[in-house]
Amino acid sequence: MKKMIKRVTAALLMAGMIEGAAYAAPIPLRGVVEGFYGTPWTQKERMDMLSFMAHYDMNAYIYAPKDDPYHRELWREPYPAFEEKNLAKLIKFARENKIKFIFAVSPGLDLKYAGEAGEKDRKIMTEKLEAVYKLGARDFAIFFDDIEDKDGKGQADFLNYLTENFVKKHKDVSPLITVPTEYYALNMEENSVVKKYTKTFSETLDKSVLPLYTGRGVVCDSIPDIEYKAASRIYGRNLGIWWNYPVNDYMEEKLALGPVEDLPTESKVPAIFFNPMKFEESSKIAVGTGAIYAKNPKKYNPDKAYREVIKYKYKDLAKEMILVAAHSTHMENSWAKVGRVDGREFNEKTAALFEKLRLDEDAEKEFKAVEKELAALNKATNTLLKKLPKKDLREMEPQLKEMKELVELSENAVSMLKVYKHNGDYEEMLNGVISDYEEAVLRSETVTIADGSLGKFVRDAVLFVK
Repeated sequence: MKKMIKRVTAALLMAGMIEGAAYAAPIPLRGVVEGFYGTPWTQKERMDMLSFMAHYDMNAYIYAPKDDPYHRELWREPYPAFEEKNLAKLIKFARENKIKFIFAVSPGLDLKYAGEAGEKDRKIMTEKLEAVYKLGARDFAIFFDDIEDKDGKGQADFLNYLTENFVKKHKDVSPLITVPTEYYALNMEENSVVKKYTKTFSETLDKSVLPLYTGRGVVCDSIPDIEYKAASRIYGRNLGIWWNYPVNDYMEEKLALGPVEDLPTESKVPAIFFNPMKFEESSKIAVGTGAIYAKNPKKYNPDKAYREVIKYKYKDLAKEMILVAAHSTHMENSWAKVGRVDGREFNEKTAALFEKLRLDEDAEKEFKAVEKELAALNKATNTLLKKLPKKDLREMEPQLKEMKELVELSENAVSMLKVYKHNGDYEEMLNGVISDYEEAVLRSETVTIADGSLGKFVRDAVLFVK
């Protein structure tokens, strides 16, 4: 009886249905979800990330690589023997590092819910989870994200079946985690009315199951407490967070090297998972800051965490990495927007310069400040290209080389502004800057860095003198 009470209490705490000490800082489940599209991490990379996570006291890792065929497209197929062997080693390594290994399956592309086909799929999934249970896993997730089928009742009934026939069958298995098909707030409601899928799924789903959501959008710039609480009310339980930063599978030409920020600080979040890039080493900057946030959301200082993580990871190269990484933090396209603006301090210096130029006041001090920043960036980039460890360099080399090109272009833009300021003939310089910038724009289709800082400065300089 006591074991049953403890089990129910743990489930309710995870689901956010009762108050409890589990909600004091830190967030109970805090970790990484390998949930990106593209080449999955290697076994070595996963173990390396688990070790990094352990250093920062993260305690959960979700195995959910979208392009692992046995996770998604071929979910009905059992893992081959050699893959099972790797999973067993990974599960064991995670346990040794006090990290929950959460095995996830994404069956929604072709899952059947009714009739004989539905019964068969429930049996296949149960057998798949049992096989991984035998490998040592005790935590599991079923995801329904990024699919067209919106059978809310069918999905919830499927999860409820697994809860009854797999989770409860084992005394040592944690409640399931899931991602619904409508997994962001703007897709859960229409005209302030909860949509049919979300209403049915949330009302049918067993209260022990923990749903994850990504904020107001798939990739968004923040989750204020008021938005988090509103989304949680839809489900009648506190939602877990799947945070899509530093993942860059929607624009791999740029690395997301900023800190995690603008997440809930007052809410009782039961779990948070950071979705990384396929570039495992480069992902550690944001993941490390996310770990610090999750340990104490209320007292989290992103700038302090940023410096701490970079210093831990890059040691003697920390100063140079802080300078360069600060220009590769913002990720934005037509539907995604996350991360602080690139090069905030550099932008402040260039803004001060343009203000002096607009007022036609002496700008020597401002010119020197911008030139000093560019010189420091050039030196830092050269140092990183020479001294970064091989794996880090392999991931970052294209962006570092592009940074050198942009620094030179920015220096040319400064020279052009100086000539303009002193009423000199700047037309030839302007044409050169425009030509070089157009080449940089073409390169940005495959490699991007500092588009919101150095790139912005060059654009602004051209517009200013035109």
